[in-house]
Amino acid sequence: MDNYAVVAEGLRVRRGSREVLHDVGFAVPRGSITGLLGPSGCGKTTLLRCVVGVQVVAAGRVTVLGEPAGSRGLRNRIGYATQNPAVYADLTVRESLRYFAAILRAPKGDVDRVIEEVGLGSHTDHVIGELSGGQLSRASLAVALLGRPELLVLDEPTVGLDPVLREELWDLFNRLAGRGVTLIVSSHVMDEAARCQRLLLMRDGDILADDTPDALRARTDTADLEQAFLRLVREQGAVA
Repeated sequence: MDNYAVVAEGLRVRRGSREVLHDVGFAVPRGSITGLLGPSGCGKTTLLRCVVGVQVVAAGRVTVLGEPAGSRGLRNRIGYATQNPAVYADLTVRESLRYFAAILRAPKGDVDRVIEEVGLGSHTDHVIGELSGGQLSRASLAVALLGRPELLVLDEPTVGLDPVLREELWDLFNRLAGRGVTLIVSSHVMDEAARCQRLLLMRDGDILADDTPDALRARTDTADLEQAFLRLVREQGAVA
């Protein structure tokens, strides 16, 4: 299990009488970019919350970097960027990052490093509340990068971004993976699947597949990953 940053086994989550994750199991290799893909409302955010240890689970377990999800020892080893940017609107980019860096006890110089990594160097002194949607997403990502985490959990980090910004962020993700960081990146945009080294395809609280893009194409006899996903959905329906 040392080769895996995240391992989930028999994971179930309920909201009231409704089960939103059904006996989910998967493994995320260390130093990889794993895409968590599926339509909106399929349970991606709930699953990511389980990984970072902030979701109450009904059954099962998640092991993260060798420890139970949510363990105290993981706090400075995981970076988490939610769909809703976790930065303060009345602070500048630098002020907000300095605040979070102090909480995380990040190394000196980390604020300048993450500002450059996410491409906000020209907006350092801009108030967060005045940033565009894409800039706001990058500011939130910068917070997740503080402290050089071993695992990055990113919930739809490219949603609403133009193609140029998306390309820049994926270049950054690849550089991070190249230096050993593990990334889990959720998306409902299937054309991002090909950018990942491994894929978790999700629908209605179930993992339909946990494999590489090439293996999924071969398994479904398709050249397109969106078609591969649709074929897996049809197979699931036939079994059900």
